[in-house]
Amino acid sequence: MGSNCFAKIGVIGGTGLYAMDEITDISEKKVDTPYGSPSDSLILGKLSGIPVIFLPRHGRKHSYLPSEIPQRANIWALKAAGVKYVISASAVGSLKEEIAPTHFIFPKQFADETKGRVSTFFGHGIVGHVAMAHPFCDALSDMMYAEAVKLGIRSHKGGVYCCMEGPQFSTKAESDYHRKLGYDVIGMTMATEAKLAREAGLHYAPVSMITDYDAWKEGEEVSQEQVSSAMVENMKNIRRLLLKIIPLVDKTVCKNACDHAADNCLLTHRENFPPETYEKIKLIIE
Repeated sequence: MGSNCFAKIGVIGGTGLYAMDEITDISEKKVDTPYGSPSDSLILGKLSGIPVIFLPRHGRKHSYLPSEIPQRANIWALKAAGVKYVISASAVGSLKEEIAPTHFIFPKQFADETKGRVSTFFGHGIVGHVAMAHPFCDALSDMMYAEAVKLGIRSHKGGVYCCMEGPQFSTKAESDYHRKLGYDVIGMTMATEAKLAREAGLHYAPVSMITDYDAWKEGEEVSQEQVSSAMVENMKNIRRLLLKIIPLVDKTVCKNACDHAADNCLLTHRENFPPETYEKIKLIIE
């Protein structure tokens, strides 16, 4: 990829984030990766004068189910373009009364309940294990929360994001079970993304936008109509937040050593790397 594609900040999110009137110098770049094509072309532009790369998680036509998203290709493509910081915006359901629709939450943890998704770059002859105790870039997350509060966006700091498989919404039994476990919100995409971003040494921070109360609240069970309605307000607020935080991202001081997460994680000695596997993963491990 050419130097015209370089940007330190990547934003993974839904339809509309890359269509903000405030974005200038917009261009697109199709990328081929060792893991296939990303969800869509990388959309390059400047926001508040800062180069940013936008990537529609489900494709701009929303054509990928959560379990179909080419997550490895997405993260590889962003890293190849020079991205160091990833802001991940996604819609979620709330498992707590006080975390209401149209609120934002900046979780500190996640629990992965997905089934059968590929959530690592390792394997096929090269074995590595990265630490995930603190899965997000706390400095980046804390900064985003502080700026959201300043903007008057009802926001919550901390909590646990439960990542379910989907694409169906929860049953009442599942929703009650997750509430008893103490989880705060539930979504379908973030865990896989976060794991891959950690392996790639990226500073990754999610902002979860509440659209509904999942299935636990009697009379307010989640439906796609509810989700779409709340997303109108959420999209307005995430655009406002991005305008404010993009100039501040590169000034955050990481507390989690995100960019060194893969240091010393390899168990396979270099002389034993299968050449084909190494060719695919060398961008990640080097």
